Amino acid sequence: MSNRRDFLKTTLLATSALALPRMSRSATSLSGTVPGGVGARVVSTWDFGVPANIAAWGVLGKGGKPLDAVETGVLIPEADLHNHSVGRAGYPDRDGKVTLDASIMDGDGRCGAVAALEHIAHPIKVARKVMEDTPHVLLVGDGALEFALQEGFTKENLLTPESEKAWHEWLKQAKYTPVANSENIDYHRSVQNLGMPGGKNNHDTIGMLAVDANGHLAGACTTSGMAWKLHGRVGDSPIIGAGLYVDNEVGGATSTGVGEEVIRTAGSFLVVELMRQGRSPQEACEEAVRRIVKKRPDAAKELQVGFLALRRDGECGAYAIQKGFTYAVCDAHQQDRLLASPSVYETTFS
Repeated sequence: MSNRRDFLKTTLLATSALALPRMSRSATSLSGTVPGGVGARVVSTWDFGVPANIAAWGVLGKGGKPLDAVETGVLIPEADLHNHSVGRAGYPDRDGKVTLDASIMDGDGRCGAVAALEHIAHPIKVARKVMEDTPHVLLVGDGALEFALQEGFTKENLLTPESEKAWHEWLKQAKYTPVANSENIDYHRSVQNLGMPGGKNNHDTIGMLAVDANGHLAGACTTSGMAWKLHGRVGDSPIIGAGLYVDNEVGGATSTGVGEEVIRTAGSFLVVELMRQGRSPQEACEEAVRRIVKKRPDAAKELQVGFLALRRDGECGAYAIQKGFTYAVCDAHQQDRLLASPSVYETTFS
């Protein structure tokens, strides 16, 4: 059962999320590779990865475990009421229901996940409970909710007034056109301007990877999924090997964008295996993206997928289909670094 200390910790994290400055600046440099050899490091997807990284660094930078660091880090966007792509303020499905997905994985192979989870504000915490307290990897839907309640999590209404207003606006046309780079959304933009599938105005995910000074890794991925999706739709984020994969012998990878495309290629597992074969993190991400484009060249012009990889020596890399994918890097030298990923199309960031 969750105790009073857990409750206070979650409350403080939620408060911290609101207190942290929102990243309004754009990434100022285009880079697919950040060299390693700096000791411990945290990397994550999108502009809101910066405050998430800082929270994770509060654990990792003091010698804490990477698994604890990534869980602590992604709690920040999960608690942010202005973030409509992750956690309690996520946009609902077409039926007005907010369903959340999350996964967590340690470099030793332990992992846990939940999908289509309703009424629980922090799915990443439930995912870790699945990993540690059950013989399973993935719980979904009503079963995931029942498990969370048994573990002492509080049931609550996750449809915020702002998200409900956006849903009612969408209902006027009720057209599902998932649109790219929504993670970097202007949170006060109207739903008519959501943009391309998987993009900054219509989706999606925070994926986070961490490595300590000894090369031990962990990762976490959490999302509210595509806005206005069919009820029951699950993307790549809670699927081990698709949205997240970590291996202490090699490194870790996470993905963002349209999850269906990532699932079709077992994307994050592919990136890690390419690194195992000798590719750099950036080269591995690039190959994974190009495979998606090769399989579905016409569709790829209208959607976004990005990969972020972290090798056990701390080198990280990223690559995307469309311009606009950003990623955050945090280590002892700098905690708020934000970079623009190179991409297949329009490779200059603006």
